[in-house]
Amino acid sequence: MSTATDSAPVLLCLGVNCHTAPVAVRERFSVSKKHLEETLRSLCALPSVAECVVLSTCNRTEIYCCTAVPAVAAESLLEHFLAGLPEAESLRRVFYRYEQEAALRHLARVACGLDSAVLGETEIFGQLKDAYQAALAAGTTARFLNRLFQRVFSVGKKVRSHTRITSGPTSVGAAAVQMAQDFLGSLEGRNILVVGAGEAARTTAQSLRSRGAESIFVANRSYERAVALAEEVGGKVIRFVEWVPYLENIDIVIVSTASPVYVVSPAVLEQVQTVRQRPLCLIDLSVPRNADPACASVQGVYLYDMDAMVAATEETRRTRRAEVAACETLIEEWVAEAVPDLLEPSPEAFPAAADVTA
Repeated sequence: MSTATDSAPVLLCLGVNCHTAPVAVRERFSVSKKHLEETLRSLCALPSVAECVVLSTCNRTEIYCCTAVPAVAAESLLEHFLAGLPEAESLRRVFYRYEQEAALRHLARVACGLDSAVLGETEIFGQLKDAYQAALAAGTTARFLNRLFQRVFSVGKKVRSHTRITSGPTSVGAAAVQMAQDFLGSLEGRNILVVGAGEAARTTAQSLRSRGAESIFVANRSYERAVALAEEVGGKVIRFVEWVPYLENIDIVIVSTASPVYVVSPAVLEQVQTVRQRPLCLIDLSVPRNADPACASVQGVYLYDMDAMVAATEETRRTRRAEVAACETLIEEWVAEAVPDLLEPSPEAFPAAADVTA
């Protein structure tokens, strides 16, 4: 890990998100929890990187780093992330790069949900905390990023408490449930299968329950986690190796797992549809995708992926845009205060890391 203590620290953000690239491109840069520590350490091993945090969600992958040589850092990070991809040159255009004040502003907007697919969504705030805690545990943050993230969490809380940016459905899971409800009408009496038991699956199952769904089945590779989620939403458990036969009686399938390969194939759905002969709503919230895109060609199957979620939430965006100006004002006030304190500080100004789980 290099140091930036000999001069004022430089904050750099390099990322790709749902606004700059489709899911087929974003999934190539997704960093799983399993490989997050390795990725963090590899980035901090680059000569130009002093500290770093990696935020990887279904809608974005971003690197926040502290460096004294921004141009070199940007180039190194880009080459590191694109390593091994034959079309690296053509993919450079999907990345955005922010430095110093612009990076502060972008991070604050991310924390407040202003840069999310669902405007004002609250999940990103917890995901950002998790990303920071993972970097802290991996030893890839120090005084600069520790102070920065502690302060950005405070502005995120302030914006949410002083505006109505979070009014209405905020999570991708809630948006998925709304799409299913629009497609099938009332959820009462419908059989719903949730494949996966992670955060997105959990929030989706909770939204399903709150919308009147009573027949919820949960399948997950970890049977214990499936049991825990099913108990939380009053559902039933299906062992992961046995969920396919249940499709004959399922109306809505929501897939959200960490599998790097497809878990739903056209061949399986074709066989199921010959028996059920009624519409099947298949919603894939996974990045990388868990449902083969070719599933959309199966008769009676209606497939929606994360890009479809982005399009479906445009109406929610319109209703919340009236609050954006108030949010931006609070963020600009925060940036004005943070620039002299964070980007032009004396070394002793930085406190030790603090717990941000509250």
